[in-house]
Order: sequence, then C-alpha cells, then structure tokens
Amino acid sequence: MIRGLYMDVHVPSAITEALRRRGMDVLTSQDDGTREASDDVLLTRATGFDRLLFTQDEDFLKLAPSWQSSGTPFTGIAFAHQIGTSIGRLIEDLELLVLCATEDELNNRVIHLRLR
Repeated sequence: MIRGLYMDVHVPSAITEALRRRGMDVLTSQDDGTREASDDVLLTRATGFDRLLFTQDEDFLKLAPSWQSSGTPFTGIAFAHQIGTSIGRLIEDLELLVLCATEDELNNRVIHLRLR
C-alpha cells in the first residue's frame, strides 16, 4: 500500500483538508516547499515519498507517458478534470485509492478519477 497522497499545487485546499479530517496522510506541494517546482520535480518528490500524486493539471497526462516510455518509475498519478467532478466525489475516490489499491495497481500508471 502507498504511504499517502501528494497534492499538486493547484488542488483545492477543501479536498486536502477533508482528506486529512478522514485520517488520510496528505502532503501538499506547498507543505513540501515545491509550490513553483516543475511537474517533473513534483512527480519525483511524490515518488520519493512513496505517495500517489493527485493533480488536475493536464500537463501530467503528457508527462506520464514520457516517464513510462523511458522506464522511469513513479508511484502513480491520480488525475481529475477541473470541471465536471464534485469535490465530494474526488475525496471519496482518493480515499478509496489510498485504502484499497495496491502498489502494483498504481505504480507507473495514471488513474482517471471518477472511479464510479
């Protein structure tokens, strides 16, 4: 099982705070001092901390295939579009991933949220 979540800088704080209230281990890029870091650095940091990176930044949908094709391992990316998915649904889906998904199901993959 992964350690927890790593939140991209653009993730609404309401999602982070709700997950923390549910007992989830969440580290934000702001907490990590990487607010201005590149997407490569964020994914490297998340992987180094053994955390699933959550983002709503479509640039990660281009970054992941690049890492996959080069054989660069990463702990996984959970992606959700900014429009059309409720905060409540995202919180439930992220909690489900952290609690139930195995490392093999997440590593080197992009998981598109909404799961249900």
